[in-house]
Amino acid sequence: MSSYLIVNANIVNENKIHQHDVLIKDGIIHKLGNNLSNEQVEKVIDAKGKYLFPGIIDDQVHFREPGLTHKATIYTEAKAAVAGGVTSFMEMPNTVPNALTQELLEGKYEIAANTSLANYSFFMGASNDNLEEVLKTNPRNVCGIKIFMGSSTGNMLVDDQSTLENLFSKVDMLIATHCEDEATIRNNTETYKEKFGDDVPMKYHPIIRSEEACYLSSSRAVELAKKHDTRLHILHISTGKETHLFDNSIPLKDKKITAEACIHHLWFDDSYYDTKGALIKWNPAVKTLNDRDEILKAVLEDRIDVIATDHAPHTWDEKQNKYFKAPSGGPLVQHSLVTMLDLYHQGKITLEKIAEKMCHNPAILFNIEKRGYIREGYHADLVLADLDKPWEVEKSNIVAKCGWSPFEGHQFKSTITHTFVSGHLAYNQGIFDESKKGERLLFNI
Repeated sequence: MSSYLIVNANIVNENKIHQHDVLIKDGIIHKLGNNLSNEQVEKVIDAKGKYLFPGIIDDQVHFREPGLTHKATIYTEAKAAVAGGVTSFMEMPNTVPNALTQELLEGKYEIAANTSLANYSFFMGASNDNLEEVLKTNPRNVCGIKIFMGSSTGNMLVDDQSTLENLFSKVDMLIATHCEDEATIRNNTETYKEKFGDDVPMKYHPIIRSEEACYLSSSRAVELAKKHDTRLHILHISTGKETHLFDNSIPLKDKKITAEACIHHLWFDDSYYDTKGALIKWNPAVKTLNDRDEILKAVLEDRIDVIATDHAPHTWDEKQNKYFKAPSGGPLVQHSLVTMLDLYHQGKITLEKIAEKMCHNPAILFNIEKRGYIREGYHADLVLADLDKPWEVEKSNIVAKCGWSPFEGHQFKSTITHTFVSGHLAYNQGIFDESKKGERLLFNI
């Protein structure tokens, strides 16, 4: 494996920004220090003026493979991730077929081992009747168990109380949940269907998938976790009200109940529906400006622990349908770090807090082995960003297979220039090196 020396970078790591040289050998951060230029390496990267972050760890993506490969594949979306500085991802089980058995789960790992440019892990899916399979999951090499307590179909929608009690009481791994109350959503749907028929204006999406629906389900999950002392992680918080379910009085490593915010809920609000339409249709929905601001406040106050994407691409044609047929979700993984860097430029968040929420905290929260920090002996997952190199999102520079982005036409102020994945320079100023694949994440247990 190639050896590298990064010099003159502003290193953003562990609540500090400082200048050090970084020596990378055999996939590992071999040495940190000043004046390492006497070290023998194959390539020196002068990062003067740039900022070096640990690789971004995205704890929620949908890469669609197997079964929905007209939308995306692990190969295409891992490339998009690496182009955006995301070096590790955790992917969801609602593929086709659903990852509800150990055999189906391992099938996804096999695909990633052969095709993923980024490091990877895959959640085991919980259903109404697969508890025995769930309990076979190995916590050493699987990130967690995913329960859809809302917004899924068929057997993956788990809202039966006895099933939930069983899962929360018997699973000793991290349980990640999608929380929306289906009964509330069904009632709201009928109300708006009676009023508008099949052509419900997109702006009513956050009213149909309402604050009440989110809070009912999230508070229920928190109650179950407290009752059974379960390790619970609630994904994509979309309302200000929900943020008050979470605590910031203890260190993250000691928390049993944690939460995630997503890029779209930190950037968009319901005023965008008139121009973006289905392109910003997600579940849970993008809601009000106040919700957006309350979520960012909770991130800054450490009530919300991590920032991720819920990257969930659909084809452009699928997104052109009317309300009920237009699927929810969109591509975000290429633009997550640069979005947060735009918020930094706006004075809303510090670089140190970005590294904490997108790098350090996912590593702590999931107990990821030797990733998430710039430390000697850790895997060399690293991202260089030029904070003063603007670029505009257009179809020609979108890497995701779907070929569109809700950020099209937006000019980001920062550019990702280099991405190292486990010591391999996978992305270098627009050029991919696919000669080495990412690694399976391991977890300290």
